[in-house]
Amino acid sequence: MTVPLMELQSVNRIFKGRNSTVQVLFDVSMQVAPRETLCIVGESGCGKTTTGKILAGLSKPSSGKVLFDGKDVSGFSGASYADFRRAVQIIHQDPYASLNPVHTVYRTLSFPLLRHGLVKNQMEARARVLELLTLVDLTPAADLIDKFPHQLSGGQRQRVSIARALTVNPKVIIADEAVSMVDVSIRISLLNTLTELQKRLGLTFIFITHDLAVARYFAWEGRIAVMYLGRVIEEGPAKLITDAPQHPYTQALVSALPEPDPEITRRKPRVQLRSEDIPSLTRLPSGCPFHPRCPIYVPGVCEHERPELAATQVGTLAACHVTAQTSHHAEAIAARGASVAT
Repeated sequence: MTVPLMELQSVNRIFKGRNSTVQVLFDVSMQVAPRETLCIVGESGCGKTTTGKILAGLSKPSSGKVLFDGKDVSGFSGASYADFRRAVQIIHQDPYASLNPVHTVYRTLSFPLLRHGLVKNQMEARARVLELLTLVDLTPAADLIDKFPHQLSGGQRQRVSIARALTVNPKVIIADEAVSMVDVSIRISLLNTLTELQKRLGLTFIFITHDLAVARYFAWEGRIAVMYLGRVIEEGPAKLITDAPQHPYTQALVSALPEPDPEITRRKPRVQLRSEDIPSLTRLPSGCPFHPRCPIYVPGVCEHERPELAATQVGTLAACHVTAQTSHHAEAIAARGASVAT
């Protein structure tokens, strides 16, 4: 059995303020295998970026474990922790803010090479930077290596950010909304570049996005985890999540996706939510967190009991009382709902 390269085990994250505390992650568990693509999808505020930061070692969980190559990250120190931080790199959302405006492309990319002893001198560093720029399709590299960020387009800046993540030969790339701030016309090009890098370098990708269409395209051979209000509410192969979603929230997301054929988009049935308002993390609903908006809400059950992730009939995992695979459980839910209705 293959050991997951990265894994979260029952991770919780609480932020403490002067007068209040807010919990943003609730018992989050997920894993990603070597060379696999895992997309984390959800609305703003669902906890996906916090999850990414915990995976990258930029934030610590309030409880739970982060495992890298089967080992607890909290036990790393010194050289082992440095190796972990080099092995897991992050591509930030905003290429305008993540690059230092006073550093040239060469200085931005050569610093980690020299800092970690991956090259011997400036000559080797310059040659390696040219290789990295070519690798991320920034060509001709010699024309760009000495430019400043303000002299580059948004897409070029994000490719520089990708090249920077590759400088230390990582095993895992965490891409946090990596294509959301570039023009739509070049998003596919960037996604194709990332896919090609994964194949060529054997990378593992954890891709964070609010756009299920982007997740479907990038992780078609991988997996998708859908988050809602700090919890994973559905997880499974990307093809099953997008073609046969089981959780009503995922069904609503899929129904809102535009199709290439406008006629199909117009005829496509839409999932009507009971409410468009997203509950606040400071006033979470009881029971199932999605029940105030859920179109298949069962009175007397959904507002009292919080569902756990369970196997569905199509082979995914979903946290929903109604779509639970176990027949006697589903029958019990239906019976209790009927008794409340009468």
